[in-house]
Amino acid sequence: MLSRSLLFQPKRLFSTVRKDSVSKLNALRAVMNVDAFVVPTEDAHQSEYTAECDNRRAWISGFTGSAGLAIVTKKDAALFTDGRYFLQACKELDSKHWKLMKQGLPGVPTWQEYLIKHVPANSTIGIDPSVITVQDATSLNQELSLIGSKLVFVEKNPVDQIRQDRPERPSEPIRVHPIQYAGKSVKSKLNDLRKSCNGNSIVVSLLDEIAWLFNLRGADIHCSPVFFSYCLVTNNNATLYLQNTNISKSVKDHLLEAGVQIKNYNDILDDLKHMDQPFLVDPDTTNMSILQAINEKNRIIKKGPSFINLAKAIKNEAELNGMRSCHKRDAVALCKHFSWLSDTLKKGQTLREFDAAVHLESMRQQDTSYVGLAFDTIAATGPNGAIIHYQPNPKDSDIINPCRIYLCDSGAQYIDGTTDVTRTFLFDGVATEFQKKAFTRVLQSHIAIDNIVFPQGTTGYQLDSIARVPLWKDGLNFRHGVGHGVGAYLNVHEGPHGIGSRLAYNNVPLQAGMMVTNEPGYYEDGQFGIRIENVLTVRRANTPYRFGNTDSLGFEHITFVPIGKNLLDVDILTAQDKQWINKYHQECRNVLEPLVNNHSKTLSWIERETEPLL
Repeated sequence: MLSRSLLFQPKRLFSTVRKDSVSKLNALRAVMNVDAFVVPTEDAHQSEYTAECDNRRAWISGFTGSAGLAIVTKKDAALFTDGRYFLQACKELDSKHWKLMKQGLPGVPTWQEYLIKHVPANSTIGIDPSVITVQDATSLNQELSLIGSKLVFVEKNPVDQIRQDRPERPSEPIRVHPIQYAGKSVKSKLNDLRKSCNGNSIVVSLLDEIAWLFNLRGADIHCSPVFFSYCLVTNNNATLYLQNTNISKSVKDHLLEAGVQIKNYNDILDDLKHMDQPFLVDPDTTNMSILQAINEKNRIIKKGPSFINLAKAIKNEAELNGMRSCHKRDAVALCKHFSWLSDTLKKGQTLREFDAAVHLESMRQQDTSYVGLAFDTIAATGPNGAIIHYQPNPKDSDIINPCRIYLCDSGAQYIDGTTDVTRTFLFDGVATEFQKKAFTRVLQSHIAIDNIVFPQGTTGYQLDSIARVPLWKDGLNFRHGVGHGVGAYLNVHEGPHGIGSRLAYNNVPLQAGMMVTNEPGYYEDGQFGIRIENVLTVRRANTPYRFGNTDSLGFEHITFVPIGKNLLDVDILTAQDKQWINKYHQECRNVLEPLVNNHSKTLSWIERETEPLL
């Protein structure tokens, strides 16, 4: 997760040094004027990754992970996060003044339960209405009312008030995403959206939805090709509210052709207040500030995946072709990197994790369609691999030990698609029996998803346990989902679908054209981490029968990077496992050899890593 490309902001580093946060907490308590103040991760657009100006939770707590929420009362401070970040949060939080709440563990309350049980009754709970969804605010207010407490929407965010060094909101250049990659015109997308609204107007605030709808890309958020904006779409008009209204002639002409008006980003709330027409509101993605600006009689609350979100998730042929193409080219960069890394370490040269991350990006930069990283590269040696979203710091990253398991999770943004790949290697020495068993069970979990055929209408929630069965056999598991959706030159994490135990995944059946990662893992705290990740596309599957006249679906992997065979416990591989591994490695050869035939060291590495298992 690092970037030096011009389109993305400087990276936010994962520091392993605890920060003394008492001065920030005291300053916040002095101005918040409520009994407890809630600081979510998200910005006004519910972005997973935020710009520095919106990075409030990380600034107040010192915890830099991408998921979490902070609650500050007059006496206490608590940070809530999930299992992906337990180790990282332990290292980053100032434990004298912050309590880590490990979400999902027995006896640990949710942040909502914490406000009910640990904050006195008849309290005032403050939050910035622009960073909480309609659904979350409504539910929380109902729960608080049962104990006489109430949710208070603050006019000015107190974290912003005390943050003297808060940066300006980014306003980077916006570019047109060509139709050859988008596959569908803005006019056509707007017409489809209007049909889905049944005569009502709609306000859209998710940045990736807006970028997709208008075939535009930006660089306002680190590693995400989006731009700060809102849009209003009525039966007759479409208005795009931009933070950067100083757009190029090509962007102006592109929007003019589609009949799109351009206004200032900060005008959205005032315009909504003066509009007298029904607006569809998605309570799960729309913030409370937007809802409050719409006349109460004109609010139409509509739950469920938005039309744009679902349409964006089901890739058209141009997007599918782009994703397949960029993954092949990305695989070349990865193989060049892993070949170099293996050779360099075996020569006894000293390399730090950050050095490896920089080299990998330099390999990707050789592709002329490369735009930047899709997330900061996870280059983790030994125990750092157990920190699921570890990021090497240029100042203090560890020296890579070739005799310890090395995990690399990385992805890139190309003009024609987005990649996300994880591989786990041991470059020298011999793995322990347990390490080999854990790696092999992870691979068997990966194979289980790659091979599965399922009836149309099946959700990723239903597939989650199938991926875990090989690990469960040995009493192993992992604290993250099996897979997430992936954007086409958009956010690397994309909904509304995914494979995992999140209940939301049970509401969205997998459909042909969707992209999803396949990334089971295992993590031994303080020792090592293992993860194997490919990107898959959902496709139609041919079956001899059609029970209930129902079609079947399966997956097509579009990632072609060899899997480390020296970590395998061949004694627990089935004949079917070996067949899959050999077939996959032959596919890697077929894809990669023509693309690296002028790079002898990489070609030799590929041939060695893809030799068939006997």
